[in-house]
Amino acid sequence: MRLLVLTLLSLVIWANAQNEYPETITGTFPEDFQWGLATASYQIEGAWDVDGKGENIWDTFTHRVVSPIYDASTGDVACDSYNRYQVDVQLLKNMGVDFYRFSVSWSRVLSTGRLAGGVNAAGITYYNNLIDDLIANDIEPMITIYHWDLPQALQDVNGWQNDTIVNAFEEYANLLFSNFGDRIKKWITFNEPWVTCVLGHGNGEHAPGIVQPATAPYLCAHNVLRSHGRVYRLYERTYKAAQNGLVGITLDSAYYTPKDPENDEDVKAAERAVTFKHGWFAHPIFKGGDYPPIMRELIDSKSAEDNLTLSRLPVFTADEIQAISGSSDFLGFNHYTTELVESSIRSDRSWNGDQNTATSHHPDWPPSAASWLKHVPWGFRKLLNYFKDTYANPVVYVTENGFADTENERLNDDGRVRYYREYINEMLKAVTIDDCNVKAYTAWSLMDNFEWARGYSERFGIHWVNFTHPDRPRYPKKSAIELKKIFADNGFPAETSGSTKLVVGVMYGFTVAVFMFGRLF
Repeated sequence: MRLLVLTLLSLVIWANAQNEYPETITGTFPEDFQWGLATASYQIEGAWDVDGKGENIWDTFTHRVVSPIYDASTGDVACDSYNRYQVDVQLLKNMGVDFYRFSVSWSRVLSTGRLAGGVNAAGITYYNNLIDDLIANDIEPMITIYHWDLPQALQDVNGWQNDTIVNAFEEYANLLFSNFGDRIKKWITFNEPWVTCVLGHGNGEHAPGIVQPATAPYLCAHNVLRSHGRVYRLYERTYKAAQNGLVGITLDSAYYTPKDPENDEDVKAAERAVTFKHGWFAHPIFKGGDYPPIMRELIDSKSAEDNLTLSRLPVFTADEIQAISGSSDFLGFNHYTTELVESSIRSDRSWNGDQNTATSHHPDWPPSAASWLKHVPWGFRKLLNYFKDTYANPVVYVTENGFADTENERLNDDGRVRYYREYINEMLKAVTIDDCNVKAYTAWSLMDNFEWARGYSERFGIHWVNFTHPDRPRYPKKSAIELKKIFADNGFPAETSGSTKLVVGVMYGFTVAVFMFGRLF
């Protein structure tokens, strides 16, 4: 009887939520629009030192004597997806997704990062099994080649600051193309290289923990772009005719809006902010192979002020410019939030300081558990339109979009439900009203996982994971039920039957009731 009461109570809560978060517009996406979910290898796989896997920079970083992680946790076990990938595939199947975006752990297939160190057959087998299981369940696999977990052996020789990393990355990508390319039709070379280079090499918040803000981020980004261009041309030359796949890159960006729209200096600062963040990588790839002129102007000028013989912003060769220009079949795009920007003449030599801007958030923007992530859905549409206008309306795959909460929310994640409904609705406007060329949407993330420097203190999953249980059980949150419906409806159709809402409500109510009875523990 108590279970029935709790179920009905949860149904009432769910029904009220439908009225609390109404769609801004109704409508559906084009018939060929695709829906997916995403994860990353270090955040979910665990099995950090088994079956021939080599150490990577996040293994080293999280194992420091004094932990740099907020809750002193590691990804040693995480969601244990290395042993439970079939469970994950069934979660995806239940969600009705078209595709699953995951990353390969470089050191799991090449323990030293180079072919000379030998190919790890167990790692190849793991990803083959995952790919085959996805396909058997009618889910398209989408692979991210690099999602931040560089083999430690390569970091030992200066990693992304060493020119030889370009050859190493090409070797690694070639291994993946040759082993998995018969089944993979969408490849992403890098996920958010800004994070790799600024957080990993500028302020040291992420692995490998380097704090060299004036120079290291620019050298890192230079080698990332050289590596991306090299691998795109490798696929184009060697594999595309037979495998018929697409190769792109995923870049992240907030929407940057002037703090004072009437102040011309703030308007210019907002443009600089998006150019330094997104344009740093997108401009070379989509607009001619070289860095944005404003980056070259400001960094060259400040380098000269410091009496440096060479600019802190490296220079591409003519061959590199040719390789990088046009080296993406689609623009992968990760978006979470919006920031206010004002002009600020700065003396610090860093990616932040070089652009002469300062950012903040409006106090009225709803917060999340992550200090940097505010709920500002209208910025999503504006940024998609910026891409359309700036890069000649490229094919865009939204490869991440999501909301952070804490362990306290567990299954009842109303903030995430509202976030997804409102952000996806803004994307619907961009596609159906503004003609933005968005072809796919990927929610982050399939399940709670290791959230980098924040450990397990911030949760982005639509499935709750019990990290204190050895089996790491996963359970759908309210947001999973909501997203499943949006995916099935292909958006927000004008007519939604009461019976469909009742079924979804009962599903959520039952899940919450079971959770409250303690059956998840």
